[in-house]
Amino acid sequence: MEPGRTERFAGYGVMGLPFASGHVLAMRRFPASSIGPAYTSVWHRSPEGRWQLWADRPDDQACARYFSSAAEETRQGPADLDWPDEATIRLRVPDLGLVWSATMAASVPTRALNAVASLLSDRGWRTPWVLGAMGRLAGPALRAGRLSLSGRAPNGRQFIANPRRIWMVSSTSARLDDEDLGPPGPLAEQAALGDFLIPQLGLFVLGQAAFTPT
Repeated sequence: MEPGRTERFAGYGVMGLPFASGHVLAMRRFPASSIGPAYTSVWHRSPEGRWQLWADRPDDQACARYFSSAAEETRQGPADLDWPDEATIRLRVPDLGLVWSATMAASVPTRALNAVASLLSDRGWRTPWVLGAMGRLAGPALRAGRLSLSGRAPNGRQFIANPRRIWMVSSTSARLDDEDLGPPGPLAEQAALGDFLIPQLGLFVLGQAAFTPT
């Protein structure tokens, strides 16, 4: 993907976090977006497999622009995202009844993968076969199942994901509409939205993403 011909985002988020109850949560905070203002997005999948995408910006300026065709519902509303300490995020979404916190920590695999990522050139970060090799390396190393750093999103756009730094989610708690989602745990079948695979354990990333334009 050539930089001047893509829709680009930079920020951080929980790439995906499955719960033993069958729920899945993910979040994105992109302070930099080439298609509009900064935004926060939350993805939720129910144990029955129904996806809901929420954001504090309209669908055409947030993740729904690329993933809505795989979701049963998209919604817009306010969010409160803060950092109680340098390793913990806390997210409240009143319209969803969501209260979620996650604490990050480094591990031997994340330190090794971050060292490899620091050596990759800008061209490498834009090359699908290089990203494919990284995903095949990182997934087993992290015990996160398969990881996809390039592919096609549900709405038909090609994507690349550039996780420049990565940490494990070492602890988390979440309530949704007064339901405690319980402890994290891998799913019987790895969840996906198009070619984008949700890791089988919580991963927090700092990085960039790009999509082909319409």
